[in-house]
Amino acid sequence: MTLLTPSAERTAASDAALASLPGFANHEPGAGEFAVLDPSTEERIATLPSFDAAAAVEQLGIADAAGRAWAATTPRHRSDTLRRAYEVLLANRDRLAAVISREMGKTLVEAAGEVQYAGDYVRWYAEELLRPGGNYRENPAGGSTILTRRAPVGLSVLIAPWNFPMAMITRKIAPALAAGCGAVIKPASLTPLTTLLTVELMVEAGVPRELMRVVTTTDSRAFSEAVLADPRTRKISFTGSTGVGSTLMGLAARHVVKSSMELGGNAPLIVFDDADLERAVEGAYAAKMRNGGQSCIAANRILVQDGIANAFVEAFAERMAGVRLGHAIAEGAELGPVVNRAAVENFSRLVGDAVERGAELRAGGSAREGAGYFFEATVLDRVPAGAEIANTEIFGPVAAISRFSGEAEAIAAANDTPFGLAGYVFTENLDRALNVADALETGLVGINNGVPSNPAAPFGGVKQSGLGREGSGEGLEEYQEIRFYNIARRATAEPRPASRTDAS
Repeated sequence: MTLLTPSAERTAASDAALASLPGFANHEPGAGEFAVLDPSTEERIATLPSFDAAAAVEQLGIADAAGRAWAATTPRHRSDTLRRAYEVLLANRDRLAAVISREMGKTLVEAAGEVQYAGDYVRWYAEELLRPGGNYRENPAGGSTILTRRAPVGLSVLIAPWNFPMAMITRKIAPALAAGCGAVIKPASLTPLTTLLTVELMVEAGVPRELMRVVTTTDSRAFSEAVLADPRTRKISFTGSTGVGSTLMGLAARHVVKSSMELGGNAPLIVFDDADLERAVEGAYAAKMRNGGQSCIAANRILVQDGIANAFVEAFAERMAGVRLGHAIAEGAELGPVVNRAAVENFSRLVGDAVERGAELRAGGSAREGAGYFFEATVLDRVPAGAEIANTEIFGPVAAISRFSGEAEAIAAANDTPFGLAGYVFTENLDRALNVADALETGLVGINNGVPSNPAAPFGGVKQSGLGREGSGEGLEEYQEIRFYNIARRATAEPRPASRTDAS
């Protein structure tokens, strides 16, 4: 297995980006500290403090006070500030991409794409906050007028995952700021550096530092219990596993804290006989391999109709076999490392179990020995229903393909899961595309499209994949409360004059 390695120039540039981080330190962690590792090399690239619960609560107080002042500013002021933040973030694209690649492991090309995607959320909410919701209506019974408006929900706790360390932060912080809320942010301990740099750049653009308080910690449980026990917390937004999300919802229930949860996925990707083969292969590749497969909406179960299956599998396996594996910052690398050693071991186990149960290994299937967490782009065909990989979220560069005969069979298989985040349909028949999309029990569907996410669209799932939405106008509403005023109207002293219509 050939592994691409970075040039000295790229390594030096990414080292400089890391060294430019606010409060940068890189030493053997002591008490109350933790190390951030480069998954390409397993080397320590930074050392950060692991704050305790008391420190987290202290940050709540700072953000709460700042949020109340921020909520009193005009929508135009908040919009202009977010717009400047977008411009500063994009002006630092290379620096941000380098930090993302070094701490998370995605390639520089993908990291640069994430910077744009993350910035787009900031730009979207800079514009969306100028279109406030609310209306004015008459009481049907008469005697009063009803006025509705939206107000900020208040202090928000934002807990982000490691797989999109910039986009998952801006997707939360941008609508919180747009709505007029202060925030305490807890990044994943695997990838905290991107969050620290993102927040620092937003402060440079004019966002008050007190408004966005970052808490780095390895004790997620203590953090969550402390902040959700504090009555000042009025909102929690979490992206992560269903198990952790369920626990957080239980904690949030004690103070009836408004919650949005983007949780686990098990996305089906259905390819029908009438699909355009080239478009289906490239769409499935994008849906499977974006972020190295480490995405909650990654195609987890690829279901292919019998008539096109052989041609699809042949072309898809060839596409996956050609993926160039390398260090995240290496020139030409198309697939970087996965997140940690445990993930590599899990992929090896899942592939081995599937092959033992009768699946056919068509590409890849192996981990690379030595430093770094590398696993080949892998294709398994004819995966039996009893294989573990057919019933678990893979979260990596392993594609599991099974076959079906009819439409009803495909829909039943796609919905046979407690999760419902994303689904994909590839067909050239418009009626079929829409009917199958309607039948899928998912929050979003990509139709002939392997990358359906968009800041202007509401992202979120059904069933055990969570509740609430991120992105779009619906994402702003997650950080707002609806209020209404019932305004009494004095009865008119004189009867209304008859109109021509009345007379007729």
